Amino acid sequence: MSSDLDAVKQVFLVEAEELLAAMEDALLHLESNPDDMESINAVFRAAHTIKGTSGVFGFDDVVTFTHVAESLLDKIRDSEIVITKTIIEVLLKSGDHMSVLVNEVIANDGQVCTALLATSSELISQLNGFMQQAPAEMISAVSVNRVEILSSDEQVTANNNWHISLRFGVDVFKQGMDPISFVKYLQQIGRITHLTVLPEKIPALKDIDPEACYLGFEISLTSDCSKEEIESVFEFVQEDCDIRIIPPNSAISRYIKLIQELPEEDQLLGEILVKSDVLTKKELNSALDTQQLHDDAGQATVLGEILINQGVVAQEVVGAAVEKQQHVRAKKNAESHIVRVNSDKLDELINMVGELVIASASASLLANKSNQTELEEASGIVDGLVDSIRNNALSLRMVPIGDSFHRFQRVVRDVSGQLEKSIELVITGAETELDKMVVEKIGDPLMHLVRNSLDHGLEKQEQRIAAGKDPQGKIHLNAYHDSGSIVIEISDDGKGLNKALLLEKAIAKGIVDAEQVLSDDDIHNLIFHPGFSTADSVSNISGRGVGMDVVKRNILALRGSIDLESEEGEGTVVRIRLPLTLAIIDGFQVGVKGDSYVVPLDMVIECVEYTDFNQIPGNYKHDSNYFNLRGEALPLVKLTEHFKYPAVENKQDARANIVVVHYAGRKAGLVVDQLMGEFQTVIKPLGKLFSEIRGIGGSTILGSGEVALILDVQQLVQDAEHHELKQIS
Repeated sequence: MSSDLDAVKQVFLVEAEELLAAMEDALLHLESNPDDMESINAVFRAAHTIKGTSGVFGFDDVVTFTHVAESLLDKIRDSEIVITKTIIEVLLKSGDHMSVLVNEVIANDGQVCTALLATSSELISQLNGFMQQAPAEMISAVSVNRVEILSSDEQVTANNNWHISLRFGVDVFKQGMDPISFVKYLQQIGRITHLTVLPEKIPALKDIDPEACYLGFEISLTSDCSKEEIESVFEFVQEDCDIRIIPPNSAISRYIKLIQELPEEDQLLGEILVKSDVLTKKELNSALDTQQLHDDAGQATVLGEILINQGVVAQEVVGAAVEKQQHVRAKKNAESHIVRVNSDKLDELINMVGELVIASASASLLANKSNQTELEEASGIVDGLVDSIRNNALSLRMVPIGDSFHRFQRVVRDVSGQLEKSIELVITGAETELDKMVVEKIGDPLMHLVRNSLDHGLEKQEQRIAAGKDPQGKIHLNAYHDSGSIVIEISDDGKGLNKALLLEKAIAKGIVDAEQVLSDDDIHNLIFHPGFSTADSVSNISGRGVGMDVVKRNILALRGSIDLESEEGEGTVVRIRLPLTLAIIDGFQVGVKGDSYVVPLDMVIECVEYTDFNQIPGNYKHDSNYFNLRGEALPLVKLTEHFKYPAVENKQDARANIVVVHYAGRKAGLVVDQLMGEFQTVIKPLGKLFSEIRGIGGSTILGSGEVALILDVQQLVQDAEHHELKQIS
């Protein structure tokens, strides 16, 4: 039982984090759109839902804190308080604190440490301070006691008072009850702000029964009590009296608003109306009894019609409750197709699929060797099914990168405030999907890059104005798919990199020699050198030179790459390329001197035969590292030379082949002995023994049981380009 409860709590934790993330997004949106009621309602719903669920688990400290935040948000929704940047700042801190509180109570069985309680107290004081600063004209408007006639001819107060409509039974005196005593008791649980006596039932003097009661009252009451508590005042006379209790702000629009803001739970119509304070339980039971009588008489009626006919609830309110009920049920039906799965179980599934791929390749190899047509056909069917299972299993771990991008809205807001800069964050490609493991591991490198753009890249307003730029700086996060990889770009329209300063710092630190000639790319890439920084002073944002080298190392560990483009005075673009998944890929197998290698299939353009007739004429020798690919000079990487195979005295095999590969818009040719075809590749990590070998990105197991190395195409293309530059120079 305890384990089941713990599992439910973990689900609550996940849902709370999702709600708080939505709350943060809405608050950030409100900074530039303070009148957006949809965003205000989204913030309120998040706080209200967390409060309600916390109450179910008995997390009183969470309930206490969220109740205060919810109260402030309620006043903002009712236009009693105008939302400001200061209020948003405190609400953002409150959202952060809610997250900490929820994690704390779940981890410690409902207990909260003293430090967190102190933080709660401090934030509650700030939230209450905003509520006490409501404009005077709003306070005076709330205190006005007016009675207005609604379209349903119900008299209700136009302020925050309860409205009680009383029609005492004729025999109430005979039962020993004094109607005035009930009115007096109301004054003990609240303050009567308006009272009207209804004399219309008093008969002519000659017909008056001195023991009969003909009184009726319309009362406006200010009270913090619930509807049921007010109803209990009249408990002893309820059977013989006509009593209607209308909650504060009880115009139809207010009822509908309350219904719309109820938690997304599948409830009966009566439950919805009771929870929105439209009905009391006794009113509901009375209507249900009436419904039962109609059903017994063969006159089937729905509850909503009965409530409308009895005048208990307006038709529009019943319609809103029915719409809420249908919306929730439709949503529940959609969500019933979604199952939350522990990520560890998903990882285990991917690993098992990887082993299945290897076993399938082995079975396929044996089937082909058997020369049995039926066995080969059966093996082909199994291969197709395994391929489908692999694709579906990998798709389970694919998530949109937008969730990672959107959390930087808060980072940009907070850091730009610290730096006194006006900065806008633009996000595109948020729907681009990649492996969840990649998303989790790319978070910290992206954080480094965004903070560097904020601190170093973008100028202050006066500097931008002097340079003829828009006073507001811009950071752009973009993601898209390219050649089987995902590309993430972090760009800004700031001052760009100062190449002279970079080179000067690098020489001063002994990273490069003063006589050394570097290309623009080489100079830009100096910022990825350990300990390198151009900052004149260290701040809590950046400047210690312990970030960019870590960024590059983490991205390389994901089998990715990072490059940088910058133009002084115009801005900088950092481009990260990552594999879509870290587990299984489609590969193209090649052979070199009897050994097998695998090239990621999505990086292969074509294969051509490597012969003497294809050599570029002129100054290029037979042993040059170029190939004439239809008039294009293609740099070559001869794998026999790259991996230092022993030289063979015989002339180069005329039947050698070239695998044309590409990466980040650049092409190169891999010279191999054999082309062995496509197959699914399960990526296995390499040990430290292979960590210094350039051009190897991992390993895999072939169907034969042999190990094949996976080529690092990015590194090989870079090596080919580097060799090309050396030859030209």
